[in-house]
Amino acid sequence: MSMLGLHNLKTAPGSKKRKLRLGRGNASGKGNYSGKGGKGQRARASGKKGLVLKGVKTYIRRIPKKGGFLGLQIRPAVLNLLDLDRAFLNGETVTNSSLAHKGLINDRNTKVKILGSGVLSKKLTVKLQAFSETAKDAIVKAGGTAEIISRKLDKNQLKQQAKKAQS
Repeated sequence: MSMLGLHNLKTAPGSKKRKLRLGRGNASGKGNYSGKGGKGQRARASGKKGLVLKGVKTYIRRIPKKGGFLGLQIRPAVLNLLDLDRAFLNGETVTNSSLAHKGLINDRNTKVKILGSGVLSKKLTVKLQAFSETAKDAIVKAGGTAEIISRKLDKNQLKQQAKKAQS
């Protein structure tokens, strides 16, 4: 058998199809109107692809649906015990300012909730807005304290956080 090369390659049978020749008389089967039906805009060149229905309804259909409703309530930033264990040393105090300084949250005005995923091996004083029960128990078990503080935000801060939550 000879070596395979460009000079002896052949196409698979049935892979090449002849181009349909339109408008070559009625006997060809695609003569007269050339398979475009009757007259009108859709029978002309670029008539089918050039048609665009304009109106409010079609414009609204193009806009993707946004499912659900995001309430105006501000969603807290969520951190786990594992994050606190990595970022803080033994005996440190965890507040919004210290979390923002360490880069765990973006803004010190955001509400923060601590969840109980991971193990806390350090004694920390945590002063934040919310804790899960398992997180609170784990902080106390490690020898630290978990204190809930309420953060009163002014109207401008509430509006900014609501915009961030919706986008």
